[in-house]
Amino acid sequence: MGKLFKKKSIEQLLEQSQNKSLVKTLGAFDLTLLGIGAVIGTGVLVLTGLVAANDAGPAVIFSFILASIVCGFAALCYAEFASTIPVSGSVYTYTYATIGEVVAHLMGWTLLSVYLLTMSAVANGWSSYFNNFLEGFGFSLPKELITIPANGGLVNLPAICITLLITWLLSRGTKESKKVNNFMVLVKLFIILLFIIVGAFYVKPSNWTPFMPYGIEGVVTGGAAVFFAFLGFDALSTSAEEVKNPQRNLPIGIISSLVICTIIYVAVCLVMTGVVSYKELNVPEAMAYVLHSVGQNAVAGVIAAGAVIGIMAVIFAYIYAATRILFSMSRDGLLPKAFAKTNEKTGVPTLSTWLVGIIGALISGFIDLKELANLANIGALLTFGMVGVSIIILRKTHPTLKRGFTMPFVPVLPILSVLSCLFLMINLPKTTWLYFSIWIVLGIVVYVSYSRKHSRLTSKEMKKAS
Repeated sequence: MGKLFKKKSIEQLLEQSQNKSLVKTLGAFDLTLLGIGAVIGTGVLVLTGLVAANDAGPAVIFSFILASIVCGFAALCYAEFASTIPVSGSVYTYTYATIGEVVAHLMGWTLLSVYLLTMSAVANGWSSYFNNFLEGFGFSLPKELITIPANGGLVNLPAICITLLITWLLSRGTKESKKVNNFMVLVKLFIILLFIIVGAFYVKPSNWTPFMPYGIEGVVTGGAAVFFAFLGFDALSTSAEEVKNPQRNLPIGIISSLVICTIIYVAVCLVMTGVVSYKELNVPEAMAYVLHSVGQNAVAGVIAAGAVIGIMAVIFAYIYAATRILFSMSRDGLLPKAFAKTNEKTGVPTLSTWLVGIIGALISGFIDLKELANLANIGALLTFGMVGVSIIILRKTHPTLKRGFTMPFVPVLPILSVLSCLFLMINLPKTTWLYFSIWIVLGIVVYVSYSRKHSRLTSKEMKKAS
């Protein structure tokens, strides 16, 4: 039993943080934009309308605030960990140091699914905006090529193509690709600001009545659904080994990106539900629809074009994050070592990048967005909860460890974080729990059949014994 819960020493991890195979190119500004790029995407451009129409009505702002509070607790935990143990791997690395190898493996396995599914869902949503953009020029793709088989089509081809294009961009190197990412994020922030400014002139307070048509239960259900919209800030902690001065820059990037995104979500939802009735928002391109409804077709066209560019930043962030988890796990021997090899010229784990990109492209081309979002939600809630557990353990086992950022009110806030995550998990559909359970069982099979035998910690123990 002890072997299943063997841990990495903090000293070993800090030594690993000096790893030179990944190039340190990211500053606080880059991290904040990477976080905003990952968070602001399908959530604000797609889920806002769908959740307002089906779950919460105008009170969708409270759904977003609820989700942001749960994320905020987790963000403080992430900030302390990232500033204390600046090593790639996010919650995988943190649980490896505090709980043990088998839990770390399952957390890494869960993170892989979260990042892959989120990236695929976003690519799926991007396809809708891309087709709307083309229709603005009088051209549209055949329905069979933009629709998944379950909905009567053949494949979502644009989703596959954009995923592979961004995978290629990331394979060129972090230094080069971050410039493109920063541009995409700034474009996205511009179109959201444009929507808020233009839409504000058409707000009718009467559209906010009734404000909470589905009651408190609708707000909570909406909070569980839009939690997907906040996934992203945690992806920053996977970049730790590529960050300049991580003890300072990682907490800034994690917390500032979450605060900025929450303000943006609330502002967009207030304008959106104020311009048209929440009942009309059951469409995947809600922002463009709202502006079309008040005759602002030119602005709607600009927003559709900006969304095509802006959503690409989300796909970028999640391919990047999934690749770094794969890199970390394979470096530890829990997955084949080939995934930890980096290209000498670019410093990028090329095989991992292309594997993630190809799998993500196939998922986005053939599977439904709603199913992807719920599966990503449950995995993210589990990992966020585990970060709360891990921070309590780290405080007990290493009270004098140097911390760049210290989370306040431990263990109260971490416990609240864990309970909040469990509360939202309970509100997810039973089918989501079933699919997620299958994924976890598969992860256990991989650990027992491969990871346990090839773990670097196991091989070190065997060498000592001999």
